Amino acid sequence: MSRLGGAVIIAATLALAACGPAQDPKAVEAQQAAAREQEADAMADAFEAEYGKQNWELARAHGDVLMAKYPASAAAARIEERHKQVKDKAEKAREQRRVAALWTYQTQPVKGGEQLSASIYAKDYVDTDGSGARPVQLIFRDHPDWGRSSYLVLEAGDFDCYGGCKVKLKIGDAAPRPVAASRPKTDQAIAMFIEDERALWKTVKAARTIAIEFPVKAGGTRTAVFEVGGLDPSRLPKWN
Repeated sequence: MSRLGGAVIIAATLALAACGPAQDPKAVEAQQAAAREQEADAMADAFEAEYGKQNWELARAHGDVLMAKYPASAAAARIEERHKQVKDKAEKAREQRRVAALWTYQTQPVKGGEQLSASIYAKDYVDTDGSGARPVQLIFRDHPDWGRSSYLVLEAGDFDCYGGCKVKLKIGDAAPRPVAASRPKTDQAIAMFIEDERALWKTVKAARTIAIEFPVKAGGTRTAVFEVGGLDPSRLPKWN
């Protein structure tokens, strides 16, 4: 036998030895299935942990991944019903966070104490004088000397409410009702007070959306819609 032939035989022998005995395909599949179930269980555990903390958005995220990757697993079957429930809870949590972010709260030092305010901009800009749509703001204010007040503020145009007027307040899908208002004679801001500030505050605390229709000097009325459902009443404690 030549040296080359011997080397080939040795190499082949070593390769066969390295390969070892062939594995049973069924055993391999069983191992892979067990690994998949183990990974699915870990995902279900993550879902359970966030569900227990009522962290609906993270719970949904873990559940979504599990359902997408291992839909036929025992872990997926175990959380299926709660995963359906948490989808709705996650949407509500996301929406509540969105509307809560629409509000701005301020505390300012003033003579005699602090001025507290909660303000929100209308959902859509409003054209109040023909110059183009601009923001409309609703403000609740608590001042140590002036007391509590609620008012609308424009950036352009003016309210046609000097000496008093009626605005229309609409809560959700309910019919609008008249509310007393007045435009003070001042150039400091284009503001119009809603006279029954306590009633408006109570309304806003319980509503998801409100619409206020008000008269303008340019003629006719305009309507500002506010998504008020994210108000945190604790930020103005004296109002409650």
